Amino acid sequence: MDRLLMCLPILCSCLMFAGCEQAPAGGLPVIEMKIGSEIFRLEVADNEDTRARGLMHRDSMPADHGMIFIFDAPQELNFYMKNTRIPLDILFLDDNARVVSIASMRPYDWSTTSSGSPARYAIELNQGAAARCKVAVGDQLHVPERPK
Repeated sequence: MDRLLMCLPILCSCLMFAGCEQAPAGGLPVIEMKIGSEIFRLEVADNEDTRARGLMHRDSMPADHGMIFIFDAPQELNFYMKNTRIPLDILFLDDNARVVSIASMRPYDWSTTSSGSPARYAIELNQGAAARCKVAVGDQLHVPERPK
């Protein structure tokens, strides 16, 4: 009986957290978005600080996760991979959520990856995800409303 009482707090803790979903590494709000043939859970980077930090200093990211960078107005966007360890695909979307360009980016690469034309959104996914889910330039996507 004493052993059971000693284990009870541990058992309660395990049960309490069993139904909880692990928060993303960045602690940012998350939206679900269909990209091509798949649904991704995207962390929302919608201010200067979260956009500047992006996916830096992470060792990995689940296959169905990514990050969406939201800007107030369409503009030519330029990204680089400072302190980013994960190889990524980047999708640039215009104000209407139409894909205007797609590129791959290498870890720690400081060279600029540009949208090439005005874009309001950039979505970073694990490298190879864009091809896997068959998204292409010109595809119309739907960006869900930002979490409150």
